[in-house]
Amino acid sequence: MSDMDVNEVLAHLPQRYPFLMIDRVKECEPGKRIVAIKNVSANEPYFPGHFPHRPIMPGVLILEAMAQAAGVLVFRTRGTMPDDKTVYYYVGIDNARFKKPVVPGDQLEIEVHIERELRGISKFGCVARVGGEIVAEATILCAMQGIAGK
Repeated sequence: MSDMDVNEVLAHLPQRYPFLMIDRVKECEPGKRIVAIKNVSANEPYFPGHFPHRPIMPGVLILEAMAQAAGVLVFRTRGTMPDDKTVYYYVGIDNARFKKPVVPGDQLEIEVHIERELRGISKFGCVARVGGEIVAEATILCAMQGIAGK
């Protein structure tokens, strides 16, 4: 499957505004990789505080965009949708590097590859680019877990 608009993204992620970090999916190869887009707007709720004199997208939110792209990939790979009985969350971040600030007006392209899955934990190689230039990269670990009492 190729392109997914924001409505299809919302169907594959439990996150909502102001924490939705994926606007569109350009490419998705279930079981392999995904390329997602985050349009970075001057209206993002974090910019007034990070930083008033020089708005920069927080690195942790770039990492969150990577995890959300990975989540869409996992749900597409499994042929399932998120529900209120499970949560897909971070269990680790390795080798995170931030090479260039992401600022209002940038279009963040997030590419995520599944490296392996073992005992319900998935490992992903992630790269974020703006205009084809790498701005961040990381290896992330995510897992699906049931919510107690559900």
